[in-house]
Amino acid sequence: MDIIEAILKRRSIRKFTPDPVSRDDLLTILDAGRWAPSGLNNQPWRFLIITGNDQRKDALQDCTKYAHIIRSASLLVAVFLDKKAKYHHVKDCQGAGACIQNMLLAIHGLNLGGVWLGEIINQEEKVHQVLGTDVQGLELMAVIAVGHPAGSGSSSRKELGELLLEPLNT
Repeated sequence: MDIIEAILKRRSIRKFTPDPVSRDDLLTILDAGRWAPSGLNNQPWRFLIITGNDQRKDALQDCTKYAHIIRSASLLVAVFLDKKAKYHHVKDCQGAGACIQNMLLAIHGLNLGGVWLGEIINQEEKVHQVLGTDVQGLELMAVIAVGHPAGSGSSSRKELGELLLEPLNT
């Protein structure tokens, strides 16, 4: 798939079939994430994978208003920043965003569906408690819900002119 086509056609998928995501696909998704750019190439992201009937998946539903998405996903990827690996908070958050976008593009390229759950960071302490992760050493960036799409996503975008601070001079 052409990269521009993938960027323009990728959509957030919020409903999934019960079919599992293969280990090979999971490794491809994680590999795409680890190849994201980061300041000083510090690669501060860390992943926690939740699959199948992991009890943490049920508990994680109570950490977000998007419980129905977590419930239907076959796979969840919690993305954290390792506080010891960080060197600049904003740049490291930008790197995490690039990492997450790489994973979402890989998910799309594998004909899977995924959605970036960012609202869950509002319950970060509860998420750490549920997942058994180190609240002092890790900062939650997002949870990515992944699965086989049970429908298509939709989206619209503002016109480019609405986003430019000055008109283009060509």
